[in-house]
Amino acid sequence: MSRDNARIARVEGVDSARVQGLFAQAVDRWRDAGERVAGVIEETHGLAGRTCNAGVLRDVTSGERYSIFLEILPPGKACHIDATGAASAGAAVLSNIATCDLVVLSKFGKLEAGHAGLIGAFEAAVSLNKPLLTTVSEKHRAAWDAFAPQANVLPPSIDAILSWWRGLDQT
Repeated sequence: MSRDNARIARVEGVDSARVQGLFAQAVDRWRDAGERVAGVIEETHGLAGRTCNAGVLRDVTSGERYSIFLEILPPGKACHIDATGAASAGAAVLSNIATCDLVVLSKFGKLEAGHAGLIGAFEAAVSLNKPLLTTVSEKHRAAWDAFAPQANVLPPSIDAILSWWRGLDQT
């Protein structure tokens, strides 16, 4: 798989809900500028006392929402994440990657580190040399570093995200 790691960026240094808000802002601005964006943004379930805060992944192209939250925790598991829902969201994103200008994927986390969830969308974006913006779970940083060892690291600000985009060769 060919990689131009300058075209891959992850936002770090802030909680997931804030990063997802920054992604939503960036997507809105890019759309207003005529850019075609593919991907998913996480929306939390808002329930207290849960190991995992993920609730749904919202497709930025269609607006469709994919539940990634299991109401009942499976025996022996510590996380409420629904791998099937994440895989469905990833499959939906795949159909838009070839024709988009950039890809925003909510997070590279447990599922992606285990080659599930959104990993197909991550791999497609990289293989098609599409600019890719994400955040990475600290617990799975080693897997991310193996996937995109030279990726840009951005501070949690809309200005940093938009500056990264403007600095890319758009040809």
